[in-house]
Amino acid sequence: MKTRNILIALPLLFWGALSIPAMADEFPRSATFSSLVTTDLNIEGLTGDDRGNLYTPTRPAGGDCAVLRFDSNIAIPLPVTVGRIPAPCAPLGLAFDHTGRLYVTEPNSGKIFSFLPDASTPPLATEFASGVPGANGVAFDRDDNLWVSDGTTGQGRVWKITPAGAVTEEFRIQPMANDAILDAANVGGVGRDVRTLPPGMITFTPAPPTAPHTATNTAGSQPLVANGLAFNKDGDLFVSDTARGALWKVKLDRHGNVQSRMNCDTTFTPNTLCLDNIFVAHPLLEGADGIALDRASNIWVDANERNAVIVVTSNGKVIEVFRNAPDTLTGLRNTGPLEFNTSPVLSDRRFCTVNLDAARRDNFPNDAGEIKPTGPQRGKISCMDQQLFIGGEPLPVR
Repeated sequence: MKTRNILIALPLLFWGALSIPAMADEFPRSATFSSLVTTDLNIEGLTGDDRGNLYTPTRPAGGDCAVLRFDSNIAIPLPVTVGRIPAPCAPLGLAFDHTGRLYVTEPNSGKIFSFLPDASTPPLATEFASGVPGANGVAFDRDDNLWVSDGTTGQGRVWKITPAGAVTEEFRIQPMANDAILDAANVGGVGRDVRTLPPGMITFTPAPPTAPHTATNTAGSQPLVANGLAFNKDGDLFVSDTARGALWKVKLDRHGNVQSRMNCDTTFTPNTLCLDNIFVAHPLLEGADGIALDRASNIWVDANERNAVIVVTSNGKVIEVFRNAPDTLTGLRNTGPLEFNTSPVLSDRRFCTVNLDAARRDNFPNDAGEIKPTGPQRGKISCMDQQLFIGGEPLPVR
């Protein structure tokens, strides 16, 4: 089965009637979203094939984690179980290789599982590789190596796993804080730490007669710097940096060896990328999670801390395609249609994304909207109502 991780589209878009923008500033800004499906389980990762099917792994309270398939071409698709990840499990990213085998990350165990999807007899996935703690985003390069990001520990690690399952740490995105040269009493003294609101502390002083008020939870640091991964046609790797609101561009040679500058700051590990490898950093990209490339080399980003979808053009122009409107009563942007969108996919010319409903930034509190932490619906896949004129880059990139 030929597969693609179908991500989004280009500077030439079809929105009802034919529209051919000539410049980045002419990207449509009036997108709307509808729910394709809701689930009673948490979901975060999303990928797809070239037949319009979407795949997402579930996170039940116990037992194996089912990987579900949905047909995005059907108005109300039914879930079809095509495989299972062995318990205990809390799967995140997933991607197909060129043979149609599906690979799924499990961050808690630091393992990668794989299986051939089968709706008639859903298989139990087998272990492909281990030694990748915090495994999150995944992407295959042209030589069938699987690249994996460390999306939970904040260390910024990115690994390459050969088709035989051999794991090598290739580089690190510079973390937000580092205590490598400090004693145990002075943790985190090197680097830059950004509060995520909510729940980070901040005091607001509105106009009288309203009294100042403070968000009192101080546990709001955002340490995640290596998140979504995607290759372009030149074989370069893009990495989304959630904490900085940035995209890094990592130059690789034809053998997959890192050519980008490293070891500019000796307080970090020698394989830490220099800051001049940042392709673009922008406030619109705050909370950047999953990313996808289209055929025109534009990068589409789920900026989930803003409940927004952003496109970064091939020349670094940053454009907001959609963001939740504020609720007329509360002024909050947590009522949907996006509810902490994490993983974008372009199925044919349709843009879809998973929603995790985490309680952070624009999605705080997360008890509003269509999905809620207490259920009955805890996850959903949302799709853009408008059709795109140019489809996403077929994956894996060859």
